[in-house]
Amino acid sequence: MKKDKIIYWISTGFIFLFEGLMPALTSQTQMAKDGIAHLGYQPYFGVMLVIFKVLGALALILPQVPAKIKEWAYAGFAFVFVAAFVGHVSVDGLNPMSFFPLVIFGIMIVSYIYFHKLKKQN
Repeated sequence: MKKDKIIYWISTGFIFLFEGLMPALTSQTQMAKDGIAHLGYQPYFGVMLVIFKVLGALALILPQVPAKIKEWAYAGFAFVFVAAFVGHVSVDGLNPMSFFPLVIFGIMIVSYIYFHKLKKQN
């Protein structure tokens, strides 16, 4: 059980830092704005995406959040990662950076699996 908790918290902590904290701190940089524009999105989309990422990351990391809300956060992140992969491939073609969202998706899947393992153990 201790190993399961460690794996869960490391993977979930990574998602929190990478998808919650970093976007909150960097979303208004010129690089972030250029990245959203490069993919063909309007600036408001980037703002909306950051708000939902921060809320989703908080939902995953806070133990008081009900499991049903966490499920929605996991689903939302799944859509974001798949859409990011498709968007990058559509605009830039298939290259190594296109697969980065899928790597993060894989880490999130580990978090999701261990979330359910821990839920069963309680």
